Amino acid sequence: MAYSSFEDLEVWRRASRLAVETYRVLADSRDYGLKDQMTRSAVSIASNIAEGAERGTTAEFIRFIRIAKGSAAELRTQCYIAKEIGAISHPGKINELIAELKEISSMLQGLIVALKNKIDRIPPL
Repeated sequence: MAYSSFEDLEVWRRASRLAVETYRVLADSRDYGLKDQMTRSAVSIASNIAEGAERGTTAEFIRFIRIAKGSAAELRTQCYIAKEIGAISHPGKINELIAELKEISSMLQGLIVALKNKIDRIPPL
């Protein structure tokens, strides 16, 4: 799992695209409270991946990946609510966002496992 910057991480790229798509899907929404919460959650996923990668320690990176994973779950929940109350004019797009969020969550979990394995392979001093 070698990378030189968070921009190299496929999960970060997908999370960034998801944030942009979330803004697009919500562009016509008049439910400003839910719209604000959903866009904040969407931006938080990619932002926490980037912040964790730049922190300098594997333990902190794992911590921020967990936060990103939580934001993905938060946004997924908000998508279900938005769909149920009809707050989105493109309900099919919500299903696409939910599917992508599930994939991103799975990728984040895989990254956590890979990072933990990296820690486990470091011999004690």
